[in-house]
Amino acid sequence: MRILYFDCIAGISGDMALGALLDAGADFDEIQTRLASLPLEPFEIETGHIETHGLTSARVEVRTSTSGVIRTYASIRALLEAGDLPKEALNIAQRIFRRLAEAEAVVHRKDVEQVTFHEVGAVDSIVDITGTAIALSQLGVERVFASPVPTGMGMTKSEHGAMPIPAPAVVELLRGAPLFSKGVSVELVTPTGAAILAALSEGYGDMPLMTLESVGYGAGSATLDFPNVLRVMIGEEQERAGTSAGSEGDASRDTGEIVLETNIDDLNPELYEYVLERILDAGAQDAWLTPIIMKKSRPAVTVSVLCSSSRVEAIQKILFHETGTLGIRSMTVTKRALDRDTIKVETLHGPVSVKVGKLEGGTTTVSPEFEDCVRVAREGGLPARDVYEEAVRLAREQLARESDKDT
Repeated sequence: MRILYFDCIAGISGDMALGALLDAGADFDEIQTRLASLPLEPFEIETGHIETHGLTSARVEVRTSTSGVIRTYASIRALLEAGDLPKEALNIAQRIFRRLAEAEAVVHRKDVEQVTFHEVGAVDSIVDITGTAIALSQLGVERVFASPVPTGMGMTKSEHGAMPIPAPAVVELLRGAPLFSKGVSVELVTPTGAAILAALSEGYGDMPLMTLESVGYGAGSATLDFPNVLRVMIGEEQERAGTSAGSEGDASRDTGEIVLETNIDDLNPELYEYVLERILDAGAQDAWLTPIIMKKSRPAVTVSVLCSSSRVEAIQKILFHETGTLGIRSMTVTKRALDRDTIKVETLHGPVSVKVGKLEGGTTTVSPEFEDCVRVAREGGLPARDVYEEAVRLAREQLARESDKDT
């Protein structure tokens, strides 16, 4: 599993994140080409390296003419969908803007669909967020973690006038994250940077155990008494000693996880889809609903969530805020998971990603990605089940060929 760790030495902003990812090996030419496909006002991206307190880091600056355009959340979604973005990058960018919209909706007491973006809707912020999403997709990042986050303190200027540091949107986005001021009167975390963390980070704290492969530094614009940089570290996730289970050669492993549960009897059923979406976006491994009958024969629903211990607090807050529940149960469970890989097959009507589960060196499960099957089915005008079955067949044939080569 390829993971990325945001080391927020001097906080995080959109340009710092993009710069760090470029410094870590992301392809600037492809990113620039993809960004040019977005229906935006004309812009230029300037990149280079600067040295701050002995650290050389990448600096990204987006140049554009001043525009009076104020974009809504809906218009930004349409803008992203109109661009030539890889599917994974599009999903990442949409998640980041979704978290921004949710935070702004809370701050301004509006419905999410009525939120308008000012600074965050500007061309430079859209470029920073979308460029970061493309870079993460290029680098094959599957999981994201972050250090505790220094925010700065004092006051800053915005479209709305003077604002406290951290800004209200930043505070809302980073609920549940470990924050500290670092004792400097500078805005160290922008709403764009906070949204990247809120949408992507599964947890905050020490760097996860990994085999380090690449490191990148992204420079901030302010001159500080310490390196104004964001560091990213990317590598393959490693298991800690003693966490694996099973006999030698067994490709499965046991992991300790947490199950959260709460019973709900007064929530509009239309809202459950959104509740589950927020839970999964917050890093839950799975979430599901179970119909139950409570006291006085009252129909209700149990919301269940499977997550790592690092995500418990954030997910509990979502359950309290979104469902109105008064209490949440938690229990530690042991999950046995197969080692898994993802392969891509070319069906007659388009590519489909397929998840492969392995046990004792052999293939146990072959599961095509549902969204890929639906996309190919819609584009080809054929039943989704036909695409699914074709993808399974092609995947098994490909795995059999690879197995024959190995023997």
